[in-house]
Amino acid sequence: MRYLTDEELRQRLSRPIFEVIGQTADDRGEECYVIGGWVRDLFLERPSKDIDCVVVGSGVDMAQAVAERWQQRTGRRPHVAYYRNFGTAQIRLFDDEHPEGLEVEFVGARRESYNRGSRKPVVEDGTLEDDQNRRDFTINAMALCLNRDRFGELVDPFYGLEDLEDGIIRTPLDPDITFSDDPLRMLRCIRFATQLNFFIEEETFDALQNNAERIKIISGERICDELNKMMAAPHPSKGWMDLERCGLLPLIMPEVAALEGVETVNGRGHKDNFYHTLEVLENVVKAQADPEKDAWHVAEAEDGEAAEEKPEWKWLYLRWAALLHDIGKPRSKRWDSKNGWTFHNHEFIGKKMVAPLFRRLKLPMDERMKYVEKLVGLHMRPIAIADDEVTDSAVRRLLFEAGDDIDDLMTLCSADITSKNLVKKQRFLHNFEIVKQKLVAIEEKDRIRNMKLPVDGEEIMQHFHLPPCREVGVLKDAMKDAILDGEIANEHDEALRFMEALAEKLGLKFGNNNNKE
Repeated sequence: MRYLTDEELRQRLSRPIFEVIGQTADDRGEECYVIGGWVRDLFLERPSKDIDCVVVGSGVDMAQAVAERWQQRTGRRPHVAYYRNFGTAQIRLFDDEHPEGLEVEFVGARRESYNRGSRKPVVEDGTLEDDQNRRDFTINAMALCLNRDRFGELVDPFYGLEDLEDGIIRTPLDPDITFSDDPLRMLRCIRFATQLNFFIEEETFDALQNNAERIKIISGERICDELNKMMAAPHPSKGWMDLERCGLLPLIMPEVAALEGVETVNGRGHKDNFYHTLEVLENVVKAQADPEKDAWHVAEAEDGEAAEEKPEWKWLYLRWAALLHDIGKPRSKRWDSKNGWTFHNHEFIGKKMVAPLFRRLKLPMDERMKYVEKLVGLHMRPIAIADDEVTDSAVRRLLFEAGDDIDDLMTLCSADITSKNLVKKQRFLHNFEIVKQKLVAIEEKDRIRNMKLPVDGEEIMQHFHLPPCREVGVLKDAMKDAILDGEIANEHDEALRFMEALAEKLGLKFGNNNNKE
């Protein structure tokens, strides 16, 4: 954080958009302030594109007047979106300084009151003081005046600047009322503390615990939005730990909350899978921050050029896969008098839990969900291979099933090695290196990743005179297994000869009409 003098604040505001807003406000005889996140990030020296302005008057009329003045000044008419039911409007403008676009939202200063069954407030016109009172946190309640006679003046009634310096999240007024009125603010509290690596003030944290049940009135979409922002933070595990400590976690993510705790039988306990999960999540974050050291790549594309860059969303959903990779453990946990605690097939149970969890939280049910499902379902495979003899067949099957996600899977599995037994951990890491080397060698030789079978189902039906039936699948699966086991080459004629021999054993006489009714 950096303290800024009055002159430095005026310099930061000496931009065309703020000049236009200030001139418009003066012409209309209204007070106007830039408020909230843009002001906060100014002192934190963080980039911020979106600008919120509060007007002691009509936010909609101010936005319209600013858009007209901007057009007069630049010759470009900004797009204006009106939300009259909420008394707000947003302009989006483009200029040489902001070729990608700049969004400025205007709202009239207001006071709010809430009905306990809803987070939609009853709104009345108010003063700047009223508007700052309704803000969620002190660090988001600071305002800078844009009027000419007070240009750049900081209005900070709740000492948000001091909280910025001390790294504290607190509410301007009674936190119990703040969180009860709008329970989404509880998630925003934890999200901001995670993003900024701030400490939640004691009274504010107590209010999180007191009002946790109120989160039930918040929609899955709003919860999902806050969780994704938290997951994108430099250290997302801090947020998940705070969610667990205040009691929100069981209400929004019971699958993850169920991982917490250690059960002991005959003096033998298992590790706390919640804190193990957070360690895995942080290991993945570390790998993403230092790809040269922690991440790796199997092979180049077949044409010798660099492999196609993976979609931007995968870095976020790799973090989700890390968080969810062990959610099947509570359901699979068993005590065995010989082997102690076991979690057999937890990866397959966890994979089946991903889609319902995504659906409930309104996370995307598209390729992003399928990606997380795949990583959760496969995350034990590289570890199982590393713990046994590393065979070519096992590596081929891993490559085939993981496809283009093999790199992310290996990053996740490397992150999952958190044993405190240094000898065991070193053995796993050593064997993992062997698996990685095998993956590279086999991919370069056999091109198994995203392999297309040399004979498809249509040709199988034509060649053996079969309708769609079980035997087609049997032949196709046998061909795939033979290729992955290294029995035959991934080549058309050899694969066809292999299936002809198998067809003979199955009684499918080659050349005859074997159609079944």
